[in-house]
Amino acid sequence: MLKIEHVNKSFTDLKAVVDESWELDAGQILGLIGQNGAGKSTTFKLILNFLTLDSGSITLNGEKINSQTMNEIGFLPEERGLYPDVKVGEQILYFAELHGRSRKEIRSKMQDWMDLFDVQGKLTDKVKKLSKGNQQKVQLITALIHEPKLIILDEPFSGLDPVNAQVLLDIIVAQKQKGAAIIYSSHDMNNVSAIADKVIMLNRGHVVLNGRTADVRQSFGRTKIYLESPLTQQQLLDIKGVTSITARAGGLEVSLADPKVGEEIFYLATKNGYITAFDQQPPTLDEIFRMKIGEDAIIEAASEGSTHD
Repeated sequence: MLKIEHVNKSFTDLKAVVDESWELDAGQILGLIGQNGAGKSTTFKLILNFLTLDSGSITLNGEKINSQTMNEIGFLPEERGLYPDVKVGEQILYFAELHGRSRKEIRSKMQDWMDLFDVQGKLTDKVKKLSKGNQQKVQLITALIHEPKLIILDEPFSGLDPVNAQVLLDIIVAQKQKGAAIIYSSHDMNNVSAIADKVIMLNRGHVVLNGRTADVRQSFGRTKIYLESPLTQQQLLDIKGVTSITARAGGLEVSLADPKVGEEIFYLATKNGYITAFDQQPPTLDEIFRMKIGEDAIIEAASEGSTHD
């Protein structure tokens, strides 16, 4: 559906995007992650034609994105853009009209979307009357109500409490089930792990990770163990291949140099019988994120590639 091929974009001496290539199919969710300044927002703006490519190509269903195909895209910018003195309903209608939808068509759907997002406010309220969180929900409605085939959400969870973040996660998954392709950026790796089919990690404009979320994690090996057993920290540190131990509520998190060390730990922990917990997992996306930030990760990506499709 969406295809980015060898895209480059610079601003004077700053290389914002460097040879970026990836694809996203209909019915898939992509988590785009990276530090501030990594190139996430620039990538979104290039897809939306807000910026002009230096080189490369971006296509939607095999065609360059133009004013007509823009009607099939929903976009939530990081910089929110509602008008504080305009009524909620009027703003939703206005943004839908920009995407080629009629007022009659959208007016019949507005209250359902307000209910879906549990917006604490009325369509006749001015935006400035709503809380910041409810304003965020209205902005999300403007990005989704025209039922786009490609949805781009730049930091959609910013300003939402955990309950409302879960509401948004559920809505994103529902849009996927309807066949939409969805890209979103987030600093919260838990949100990415929860629903993203694929993950792209950018580092100073370079793609340093690209693949299915589970495959990316598995590629780093099952080097983390959560353990609840009679073994002490010192006993675990005495095992060759244990690199560090962190106390967690009720147990220990053990980091390994080699996943195979987990077998020895399991044997020692269970030799006297039942234990309450042994869970060997690959690093979290948050841990991988920290590993892949830095010049070394860029060099590695350029020389070896990092695709896990």
